[in-house]
Amino acid sequence: MSSNVNDFVLGGRSEGGWFTAFAYGTSYFSAVVFIGYAGQFGWSYGASATWIGIGNAIIGSLLAWLVLGKRTRIVTKSLNVSTMSEYFEKRYSSKALKISSAIIIFIFLIPYTASVYNGLSRLFESALNIPYSICIVAMAVFTAFYVILGGYKATALNDFIQGIIMLIGIVAVVACVVANKGGLSAAMAALGEIPDSNGNLNSYNSIFGPDPINLIGVVILTSLGTWGLPQMVQKFYAIKDDTAIKRGTVISTLFALVVPGGSYFLGGFGRLYATTDETETGKTLISVINGKPEYDAIIPSVLTQALPEILFGVLIVLVLSASMSTLSSLVLTSSSTMTLDLIKPFMKKGMDEKKQVLCIRILIAAFLLFSVLLALNKNTYITTLMSIPWGALAGAFLAPFMWGLFSKKITKTAVGVTFAWGVGVTVIHTVCFSLGWFPELNAAVTALGWKLNIMSPLNCGAFTMLTSLIICPLVSLFTGKKGEQEHAAEVLSCLTAENVD
Repeated sequence: MSSNVNDFVLGGRSEGGWFTAFAYGTSYFSAVVFIGYAGQFGWSYGASATWIGIGNAIIGSLLAWLVLGKRTRIVTKSLNVSTMSEYFEKRYSSKALKISSAIIIFIFLIPYTASVYNGLSRLFESALNIPYSICIVAMAVFTAFYVILGGYKATALNDFIQGIIMLIGIVAVVACVVANKGGLSAAMAALGEIPDSNGNLNSYNSIFGPDPINLIGVVILTSLGTWGLPQMVQKFYAIKDDTAIKRGTVISTLFALVVPGGSYFLGGFGRLYATTDETETGKTLISVINGKPEYDAIIPSVLTQALPEILFGVLIVLVLSASMSTLSSLVLTSSSTMTLDLIKPFMKKGMDEKKQVLCIRILIAAFLLFSVLLALNKNTYITTLMSIPWGALAGAFLAPFMWGLFSKKITKTAVGVTFAWGVGVTVIHTVCFSLGWFPELNAAVTALGWKLNIMSPLNCGAFTMLTSLIICPLVSLFTGKKGEQEHAAEVLSCLTAENVD
């Protein structure tokens, strides 16, 4: 059992390439992707949804490791920081940035965690007839048990084992689903015979699908978003050395090609399993009403129809593995951020190592409880629950984190403005379009018939991320106080031509 903060939160900064790559990959991909995203976007874009998985591999894994990996490890070790909020404080010499970022992380990781509960519980309820609420509570208890006891090292070991299961399981599941429809050629031909919303054939089996513009928004949100998510970039804090980073880059990319690539490819065939005939016994069918299914039921329905019983057991372990890995990463990130960045600084008598670890463990339990209460509401789609926190967190943190590793000219004022931009745009968009409070506004926007769906939380998230990359350096040109660049130069002095090449 870990007794000090460094071991509990970062595993002593001694993790190798294999463990870190699997920790990164399994934190990235969960039941949210396999059940929610693969189901909804496979239905919407057909076989072209595979591009989302490819984008996750190239942008979300390969480029993230190449651009951020080495610099993040060097700078965070030099600054002796354990969380993203600590990084913002010491990189920009601002306690206000530490406190505000910690609050943002705690608030927005709760719906993210709820989306993971939602995905797995829907599969268990649909396939095994286990009540939804029981699934959620059982997952929370199990996650709390091994994260509270073991911290980062325990989760990293679990991630490695669970990652192996995910790799094997997704290949087997995809093979069965395609074979069930006569093989790849027959399945693709059958997809081509389904008309899209405009009545066009050969759309769902085409390279770029029926809606390439909105598909790009999904690729950006789910791929570029990892660059600003605290539970993802903090994996680079814990990696051991440059050799481990090089090895982890390759392993993480291959993992992403197989797991999310396979998941979205699988989801592309969801329409082949849809029916309005619900008389068949022994199968869970996708019920389609006015051309629209319950998106979160698509993948469970496909799998119950296509998989033999023995493989269905493998599938349950696969999705459980993916979900537990993501949950452990989320709760550890949130609880450590709250303890180290919000509670510890305000304790007049201070907190020794044992008290800090105890506080983190207590907050893990509290965080899981909040997430369970939110997840018990089944009326929100998984994609919505996940897209909103991704947009807020990555929109707020991506630019300040990345530019802070490369440029001495980024100012604390620009970082604060970027925080407000990412969170503000996301909250305003959510209030206007996702909560159902303004149906007239939704109807008016829909009537305009714009090709780009501005009501989508995914497109909103992609917009906040891309614009933040411009806003942060732009505001820095007109702000800044004496000494900021000197402080930045001192912070980044640990980066030399030898250790970043």
